[in-house]
This record gives sequence, C-alpha cells and structure tokens, in this order.
Amino acid sequence: MGEVGLQVELLKWTPEPEKTIALAARLCYTDTDISSLAHSFRAGEESAFIRKLMAFGHFSPIEHASFTFGVEGVSRSLLAQLTRHRIASFSVQSQRYVGKTSGQSRDGVFNYVIPPRIRALGDAYVERFDRQMREIQGWYDEWNRLLGDQGEASQEDARFVLPNAAETKLILTMNARELRYFFRLRCCNRAQWEIRNLAIEMLKRVKTVAPTLFEKAGPACVSGPCPEGAMTCGKIRTVRRFFKNL
Repeated sequence: MGEVGLQVELLKWTPEPEKTIALAARLCYTDTDISSLAHSFRAGEESAFIRKLMAFGHFSPIEHASFTFGVEGVSRSLLAQLTRHRIASFSVQSQRYVGKTSGQSRDGVFNYVIPPRIRALGDAYVERFDRQMREIQGWYDEWNRLLGDQGEASQEDARFVLPNAAETKLILTMNARELRYFFRLRCCNRAQWEIRNLAIEMLKRVKTVAPTLFEKAGPACVSGPCPEGAMTCGKIRTVRRFFKNL
C-alpha cells in the first residue's frame, strides 16, 4: 500500500464509566451498603460528583473506568514512545509473524508513515522518500530469501532492516487516570507530532462517552500554568481555546 495515515477507533469502554467512578468514590465516604449506594444517584448527579473528585485531586476512583482503542497507520517510532506509558496494555502486530515481503504488499512496498516536515519540502522529496522505502523493501526481500524464505524463521531476522517509518497496528487499553496523564504529556505542543496527533484523536473519542471525566483533559496548561519553563511554546491561550472546543 505504501504511505498510510493515522486511524483511531474507540473499540470498548467500561459501561457507564462516570457512574462507575462516582459509585466507587462515594463508597469511600459512606457506610451504606454497595447495592443501595448504586441506586442512590439521581440523574446528572454523577457529573457533579466527578467534578468534585477532580477538584480535590482524588484520582484513584477514576482507575475503575478503562478504554480500549484500535490504532492503525502509525510508525514503529511512535510505538517506542507509546510503550513508555507502563500502566497500559498493548497488543501489537508482529513483524515476526506478519511478513512484509513485496509479494505480500498491494503496491509492492510495506506500509509506511511520512513525517509532515518531509512532506512540506514538496512532491519531489515525497517521491524520494518513497524510493528509499522501496529500496529498503528490496533489502528486506533479499534477506528473507537468503534466510530461506521460511516465514517467521526468516522474517524475524529480515525485519532488522525495516525502518522506524514502517507502519504498525495495535490495540491499547488504559484506565481513565492513566489516560488523563497521557493527555497531559502527549497533547502538549512540545510532544513529538505523531504521538500528539494520536493523543488528540484518542481524547476526542473518550469525550464522547465520558464528557465530564475528560472535560478538562489535555496538556498541563489547559488547567494550570505551563510546566515547560523556558521551553514553553508561548501559545497557552491558543492551546486552551483549542482543547475547550475539541
């Protein structure tokens, strides 16, 4: 296929995530039995309770809600950044079991991601990048052949010549607390462009199912001062407006 772009889908989430969180949090402050407590919330009361939690910094109850995303059209470079977030679960398409030979690709080349700065140089440079990916495809095919073209047995070593630009696909799950932390770091203008784009798309999707929980989610400067010091982007008003309207 060649060049691919980011695709994000919210696959699964905790049913009624905000109600679940409010129930868990209220339990901490009452001697009522859990069954009665579960039926004690009036319509809309969960939202007010969650806002209080956020204001108090009582974040442990929000770990009871989790969200699972399907992600395609991202690079192996992004994967290296993403897996630094340890309180998460990842299932990633294997380059060992899933071959990348030219015969397995519709356009004779593995899928890859083009950085926007390279694209901004113009069509001639995009074509150069594509030629380089196709050259690497040739190296991969050659090593796969020299290693006996034995499926995973040869692919596990042939893949060593594949670049960071090579596409990967994954499913990831995070709880709401880790997601908010992820957005705080990765929605920042100083985050690397690809993981920032991913974080913004993930934030858009969780806001549709848990709007109160994520209403002030985003980079740190959305709800407080910029933590970047001398490295600040200097666009705090623009950033706050963008995430308010997201």
